[in-house]
Amino acid sequence: MFRVVIPARFDSARLPGKVLLPISGRPMLHWVCERALASGAMQVVVATDDERVRAAAAQAGVECVMTAATHVSGTDRIAEVAAGLNWRPADIVVNLQGDEPMMPPTLLGQVARVLQDYPDADIATLATPIESAAEFLDPNAVKVVMAQDGRALLFSRAPIPWDRDGASHGIPGPESHGGALRHIGLYAYRVRSLLRLSQLPPAPLELREKLEQLRALANGMQIRVAIAAERPGVDVNTAADLERIRLLQGGKS
Repeated sequence: MFRVVIPARFDSARLPGKVLLPISGRPMLHWVCERALASGAMQVVVATDDERVRAAAAQAGVECVMTAATHVSGTDRIAEVAAGLNWRPADIVVNLQGDEPMMPPTLLGQVARVLQDYPDADIATLATPIESAAEFLDPNAVKVVMAQDGRALLFSRAPIPWDRDGASHGIPGPESHGGALRHIGLYAYRVRSLLRLSQLPPAPLELREKLEQLRALANGMQIRVAIAAERPGVDVNTAADLERIRLLQGGKS
């Protein structure tokens, strides 16, 4: 059993108000809530600090918790929800971002099961094979390297693992990305680990890469990685991403 929390702030540097922008006549948040509700979760909660988002969650028939406006990450917002609702330390919470209207519901269940299968793990997440050299070199495509038993060793925006012998003059060839994995920003946490993570200060490597999961690794927390059962859809970071999704949904705004 698991819960899903959708951290959904209104403000966004690159696309203000994006969680409420329309897709086929409905706010993006409604599509995200549908994905969460279809995942088999025992509870779905939207976490926000904005009344407009709370109203949209109510329209979708999803519980909403108002959280502090000072949170710098979705993890901190989810931690406030877990503490405020008195969830048990061993309970599993899946973090589904409010800009993931195309996330397959099966992946939410999968990431929760990974954490259930590894009682010693603090966090679980998913990855998918990188399909091109361009994706491998893209700093917006976060890469992950894991141990043979599935523990995450490192996340980076850099192209890792780097094929020293296959990159002539430092330039990767067409097959240089073979075996590389792209991280999917979908997490399952045990509540006790979530609360601990939210209380830790940012780690130097985290600040450099702008990747919060590096805080967990820097503090000895165990992250388990599994290959996603299916490739996730487009998330929304820019207006161009939103238009791509609108086209996939029939071209309606």
